[in-house]
Amino acid sequence: MDLQNLWFILIAVLFTGYFVLEGFDFGVGILLPFLGKDETRRRVMINTIGPHWDGNEVWLITAGGAMFAAFPQWYATLFSGFYVPLFLMLVALIGRGVAFEFRGKLEDQRWRRVWDWAAFLGSAIPALLWGVALANFVRGVPVDASGQYYSNFFELLNPYALVGGLVSLLGFTLHGAIFLTLKTTAPLSDEARRLAWIAWIPTVVVAVVFTILTYSQTDILSKLGVNPGVIPIGAALALLFTGWLVRIKRDGWAFVLMALAIVMASATIFLQLHPRLLVSSLNPAWSLTIQNSSSSQYTLQVMTVVALVFVPIVLIYQGWTYWVFRKRISQKPGDLHY
Repeated sequence: MDLQNLWFILIAVLFTGYFVLEGFDFGVGILLPFLGKDETRRRVMINTIGPHWDGNEVWLITAGGAMFAAFPQWYATLFSGFYVPLFLMLVALIGRGVAFEFRGKLEDQRWRRVWDWAAFLGSAIPALLWGVALANFVRGVPVDASGQYYSNFFELLNPYALVGGLVSLLGFTLHGAIFLTLKTTAPLSDEARRLAWIAWIPTVVVAVVFTILTYSQTDILSKLGVNPGVIPIGAALALLFTGWLVRIKRDGWAFVLMALAIVMASATIFLQLHPRLLVSSLNPAWSLTIQNSSSSQYTLQVMTVVALVFVPIVLIYQGWTYWVFRKRISQKPGDLHY
């Protein structure tokens, strides 16, 4: 395997890890105004992701850095053409982080409710826009022969991309609800399970609609080679069994299956792209690929050595943090941190 393919796979893995880990963070933030019926419950919900949310965002930062270093043309075209949605996403993520830090600074319910809604928006906006962005990746955007992007923000909000955004929004909400069933105690965990079941139904419906549209709006049939594709079938089965496991209260397995559904859905997108990085809707020959967008061989070699040294360290450290904070959080005063 050459280094261009290796770094495409590594970037795909980084984004997939981000969607799995940050996905339940987004879900908790989205559910905060609805499950958090009082201050104690809202504090419990925030505490479930408190030790992890900023560490989970490291996956996104690392993926962006890897894109910049390994495929600079992809990075340049993406951050110019998708400037507005990426800016909105950045502002939302900053607002969410500020909300988690600022809501406890004053003993005032109105102050805290404002920041709770900021956390909601800071979770819902990125959850929606990630689906919109990835759908446009595979559908195609107007990129010319020189790699320049010619479009505007509203053209990215086409019907296919918006359905993709709904899939990610609902999927992350479901992921967060299942996470809360594992990290909280009754009655909050029971209500989270009920909401997970409610969220599962529209998630499946919208995912089916998105799948049908994908076969008409993209070249997935020719790219994956198998109709409809082994990995997409695996993602669909994982999502379907997630609902059944939620129903019979097998929360741990439901979380595993939901994470697997996100992994396989992400894998489907990147397999559909490869060896392309960004599909050109003007001319398929103008698409950005791992060949015409990569850095030099020497740069990729240096990056590979650095990754081999530091990626295992990061994985071990993050795994350790999840182990340390593995216990459920109850509504007892001693378990809450303001």
